[in-house]
Amino acid sequence: MSFIPYGRQDINAADVAAVVEVLESDWLTQGPAIERFERAIADYCGAAHGVAVNSATSALHIACLALGLGPGKRLWTSPNTFVASANCGLYCGAEVDFVDIEFATGNLSVAALAEKLQQAERRGSLPDVLVPVHFAGQPCDMPAIRNLADRYGFRIIEDASHAIGARYGDERVGCGRYADITVFSFHPVKIITTGEGGMALTNSADLATKMRRLRSHGITREAVEMECPSEGAWYYQQIELGFNYRITDIQAALGLSQLQRLEAFVARRSQLAARYDRLLADLPLGRPAMQPPMASAWHLYVVHLAEGSRRPVFDAMRAQGIGVNVHYIPVHLQPYYRKRGFRPGDFPEAERHYAAALSLPLFAALSEVEQDRVVTVLREAMGAAA
Repeated sequence: MSFIPYGRQDINAADVAAVVEVLESDWLTQGPAIERFERAIADYCGAAHGVAVNSATSALHIACLALGLGPGKRLWTSPNTFVASANCGLYCGAEVDFVDIEFATGNLSVAALAEKLQQAERRGSLPDVLVPVHFAGQPCDMPAIRNLADRYGFRIIEDASHAIGARYGDERVGCGRYADITVFSFHPVKIITTGEGGMALTNSADLATKMRRLRSHGITREAVEMECPSEGAWYYQQIELGFNYRITDIQAALGLSQLQRLEAFVARRSQLAARYDRLLADLPLGRPAMQPPMASAWHLYVVHLAEGSRRPVFDAMRAQGIGVNVHYIPVHLQPYYRKRGFRPGDFPEAERHYAAALSLPLFAALSEVEQDRVVTVLREAMGAAA
């Protein structure tokens, strides 16, 4: 009985050939493939600039720094996310808080955000940066969030780690219409992969320049950025404290190759999600809720199970070789964040989502035979747990 994971990369001969070509070239680390990858992703999304880094976590960190986040500043994000969406604020010395979600979509609730902003304005504690997370590949209501940003004066970093290939109506996530910076992940379980890797997109040349410096120790070789004249072609200056967040040409070559199949990957994931909808229609569970005109990239297919049944269903399916998972343990319930003063009950919709959520296998190479097996085992597990 083969194991079916919840997510998996899809590597073909063209991907392997692209990596081998770089391995046989003169460049392995910081070479021309990186710039081509950045330009290709930016062009695909409709953004002006792309800055490739070694992970989406690194992209979130340098995005925060580029927007001036630091001690005395505030970052808000969703509690229904991986910890990196919040940790990036702490890396900068900022205060971190959360905005509750919509149970149906798992995305940050615009109503909860509006209410929290009103309260924060009265207290004089408005956020400096908001990080909305496009959970499972479904974009948040970014037009509404943009309107609130314009009213209250905060900056926006879209955590689109799940959502390359998703759309807000006729525009692709990452185009920059609603956010100052958009971050993608290229981890192997995501839509396309570079092994490990991430990218920050922006329409601001200044933000792009800042993030490129920060990913490489805060160093520049550009004369216009230097604080004193260059001494020669060998010369560089460290003008701020940066990091080694660089991606390699090897990874960029894989990403460029994968990008050629991005549309096909998203289309296949969408087909499989629609098929799950049909196959699960008669079961007593909650299926993913869509928000037209937003179109999901379908990184995850998350169902909601009846109270108290998730653990036995999870265990039964894992025992049958179905690699279901749970996304996410609310960040504010993690021990580290509890030590910072957060408590159960602070964000009830995120906690309710967590108690019911189960991620079913969904990836481009999932066959319909495998999907049928997932559904069969789910039915049996739910029946046993009832």
